[in-house]
Amino acid sequence: MRLKLFLSFVFSLLFCFTSTVCAWEPTKDITLVVAYKKGSGTDIGARLISSYAERYFGQKMIVRNIDGEDGLVGWKELINANPDGYTIGFVNLPTFASLSLKHNSPIKMEDVVPICNHLTESTIVIVRADSPYQTIKDLVDDAKLRGDLIASTNGFMASNHTAAQLLSHTAGFNYVAVDCGGTSDQILALLNDEVQFSCVKIPDIAPLLAKAKPEIRILASFSEQRLRDYPEIPTLAEYGYYDKWYGSSRGIVAPKGTPDEIIEYYEKKFEAMLSDPEVVVAHKKANLSLDFKDNLNFEATMTASKFFCRDIIPMLYKNVDVDN
Repeated sequence: MRLKLFLSFVFSLLFCFTSTVCAWEPTKDITLVVAYKKGSGTDIGARLISSYAERYFGQKMIVRNIDGEDGLVGWKELINANPDGYTIGFVNLPTFASLSLKHNSPIKMEDVVPICNHLTESTIVIVRADSPYQTIKDLVDDAKLRGDLIASTNGFMASNHTAAQLLSHTAGFNYVAVDCGGTSDQILALLNDEVQFSCVKIPDIAPLLAKAKPEIRILASFSEQRLRDYPEIPTLAEYGYYDKWYGSSRGIVAPKGTPDEIIEYYEKKFEAMLSDPEVVVAHKKANLSLDFKDNLNFEATMTASKFFCRDIIPMLYKNVDVDN
């Protein structure tokens, strides 16, 4: 009898190792870390994903906002989480890459394992709807004349600050950058007329554009060609300013040390979720630029972002120590 029980146990183990029956899957709620405040662009996308979580993961996905220090507070929490599959989170490129390259940074690109890319968004230059600047040339000409225009940013060396730097360097003007610590507060500073312009991503201001009387005017986009959904908006390249695409990728990662089977599980589940027609439509309604990339392709995106920050950042920021 004991022999039969032992053999049954052995065969059950063998079955697990040779089938997908015993592959990892979550048995409790999943924490999704967002390193920015509730209402930010990343948070909106994260909550959209979490609303479909039970359908695909069989468990709830709890969005945890941990903002502070331009994203560092949340990302430090993410990389130090138990790599057991129950804590995953977003990284925002190039911000995560640029901060990881700073001297003595508490985070490194190697501290996370890529799961998949979620969104890819182009950057735009915006002003208040009642701004005297009707075109990007108006803004640049006045900035050259005054030399003290103020731009709100989402943090020192963060993605939107880098965009403002790219614009000022290629257009040839000086300005004052105000660190607001996050995109939502950055936009609020513009709406409160505390600054003259900002660089953000379109989903960040989608609710403002949807109003009967929009509070924001878009002057130009950081793209080689006009944006498909906003063909009336000129590119910076058309005016002889920055002539390449620049924007943000928002992807999902796990802490270093997370087993391969867990990464593969999430990669496949997110691929199924983000290709669901209902989910695709929900992203379009939220003005989110859905762009699924698998583990390997998102890893390539992260590497390219690191090279961009390593090679371009030193030219944009004086007296900034960047590790190689």
